[in-house]
Amino acid sequence: MNILILHRVPYGRIEYERGIDHDAHQVTYFGKQEALDTLPGGLRCRAVRRAGERSAYDEAIELIERTGDRFDRIISLSEYELLDAARLREAFGVHGPSVNEVQLVRNKVLMKHAVANAGLRVPRFAALPELIQRPFAAAWHGPTVLKPHSGASSEDVRVFASLDDALHAVHAKQTGIARLDGEIPLTDQYQIEEFVTGHVLHFDGLVADGELLTTTASRYVGTCLGYANGEPLGSFHFPLSPLARDWTASILAAVGIRNGSFHLEAIDSPDGLVFLEVGNRVGGADVVATFELATGVHLPSEELRILVGAGATSGLPATQTSHEWHGWFVFPGHARAGEEYAGMTGIDRYRSDPAVVRWVELPAGSALQHRVTYSAGEAPLAGIVALPAAAETQAWLQGLFYAAQQRASGSWSKAA
Repeated sequence: MNILILHRVPYGRIEYERGIDHDAHQVTYFGKQEALDTLPGGLRCRAVRRAGERSAYDEAIELIERTGDRFDRIISLSEYELLDAARLREAFGVHGPSVNEVQLVRNKVLMKHAVANAGLRVPRFAALPELIQRPFAAAWHGPTVLKPHSGASSEDVRVFASLDDALHAVHAKQTGIARLDGEIPLTDQYQIEEFVTGHVLHFDGLVADGELLTTTASRYVGTCLGYANGEPLGSFHFPLSPLARDWTASILAAVGIRNGSFHLEAIDSPDGLVFLEVGNRVGGADVVATFELATGVHLPSEELRILVGAGATSGLPATQTSHEWHGWFVFPGHARAGEEYAGMTGIDRYRSDPAVVRWVELPAGSALQHRVTYSAGEAPLAGIVALPAAAETQAWLQGLFYAAQQRASGSWSKAA
């Protein structure tokens, strides 16, 4: 089989050789140089550099037309290049999810319509142009979230005290979002939704031929939006209830996710679970690592097996099998981009705690990156912990975040 991989996610986060037999298949990695540099030495493959000046789709089309290559599978495991891969598959008649199928799990307006049509609760919402034209059509007036309909990592997300405040900021070009405050605002790329109170959860797992094979439940400590604004973030596994598993399966069916990994976010409101968003991909940070520690399942490998037609490994556990409850944490550096990492004070007891499974901290003096990253080795500090009870793991993460509030070059905000 001839396989093209749009290579954007660092190799170590996917470990493609665990899911694709590189001796049995011809595998081409197509990506920018910094992504290709993460390929391990000795891996049997072809690495093709792209300039990165245009989309992965445009540059791949040029490559395929120049070389005459034909592929049996075109794969992307990056949120940002799922549509490029789908467009390439449609252009060359290659098996896999279509553009429309991928759009449904990339566009947050489309996915909420699909979930609501299935009778499941979603925040009240609307595409931004719709509310600009008909502001009185909104069904809520309280706290409001403004965000891209196809974004990730909570970039360009803003929370306003009311819908009126949000719309006023849009009209006045004072949202703090460059794409909305510019001379030609890109309003068609944004949506507005009701802010629903409650803890944010995420459900991760694997589905094949529409069957939910394995999944875990996690609760965030802090928020993705808080992380984008410079606060630490983590999450911990907690027991998955039969009701939550059934709800997860219903969401996947509503948005048409039939094969591969998924990362599903929800709000645990006083009235039950409220759908937030879902991706047909693995979660970021150390979601993959903690999932494997908890279940023995390496999600990217199983997804790749499914995508190349080998099928998932038989007998996967329905949910967690470990007796310990894992959590991950990550501290952002982008809020102080351009500065050098000065280390953190007040957390020595956490560094040496036997609950730590992995601790990855940048050396003092390392330059902090401008882009938002959840990756260990790129963020100033990231790690994994495990304790005998979910509540203990939660308390550990909260304690670390509190202790790290004060450090040499500034302070971290406390995450709830």
